[in-house]
Amino acid sequence: MAPNRATLIALTALAPVSWGTTYAVTTEFLPADRPLFTGLMRALPAGLLLLALARVLPRGAWWGKATVLGALNIGAFFPLLFLAAYRLPGGTAAAVGSIGPLCVVGLSALLLGQRPTVRSLLTGTVAAFGVSLVVLKAAGALDPLGVLAALTSIASMSTGTVLTKRWGRPEGVGPLALTGWQLTAGGLLIAPLALLVEGAPPALDGPAVGGYLYLALVNTAVAYWLWFRGIGRLTATQVTFLGPLSPLTAAVIGWAALGEALTPWQLAGMALTFGATVAGQLAPAPRRKALRRRETTDCRPSAAAPCK
Repeated sequence: MAPNRATLIALTALAPVSWGTTYAVTTEFLPADRPLFTGLMRALPAGLLLLALARVLPRGAWWGKATVLGALNIGAFFPLLFLAAYRLPGGTAAAVGSIGPLCVVGLSALLLGQRPTVRSLLTGTVAAFGVSLVVLKAAGALDPLGVLAALTSIASMSTGTVLTKRWGRPEGVGPLALTGWQLTAGGLLIAPLALLVEGAPPALDGPAVGGYLYLALVNTAVAYWLWFRGIGRLTATQVTFLGPLSPLTAAVIGWAALGEALTPWQLAGMALTFGATVAGQLAPAPRRKALRRRETTDCRPSAAAPCK
């Protein structure tokens, strides 16, 4: 693995590692049962900050595209994520998201024309099996609504990830602006729903203010910038196979800081999930020989433009 590519993967991986802390912060510091308000406080301040830094607004069709991506990656994902976090144990809520690689493999075939490989399907299956071992301990006490919210959130995020790869970015627009568009659009979509369903904002104490600042700045503004930057330079499958680092982080935090026990089966599941994450980054580079043959076949040499 080339050093530059390894660095890119490592930086992109910081995003799901940061997201793995979401569940502990939500359950320990934030007001209870306010998933919409929490999603709003995480998305909109971060989006407005990035817009102020980038100073670039969408143009033309990108108003619609930014809205769609903002709805999938933020507007739907955040409330569902926090609903799951409020109703499920931290490690369990995050671990369910590890089925994302299989979702992205399927959606990449449908929307990007990338045929699933045996490696990606096997790696995704191993990740899903590892997740099942991680959540096995709490299976008898799982909240159905929490599980549904977690599954729907990862389906929304997976679709947004693949569409982000499909649409790319407008010429001259960097990942900072693209991230700001999506966070702002998603936050604006959440705002009226939060007011309608949950009413006025709750009173916030010191820990809650600190928790929201952390979620908005580190967990969202920085993490999503790294994530969308990675999507622009890696394949959608490679990026999504970094997602299992989130449940691994959450499970470790649940064990180390929240006193959640880990059984041998859960440890085995974590090992399998981590192995799948690493294997997901070992996908072969584009087949240069096949590309070279195609270029040679298509080329018609001339004195002005000889074949290379």
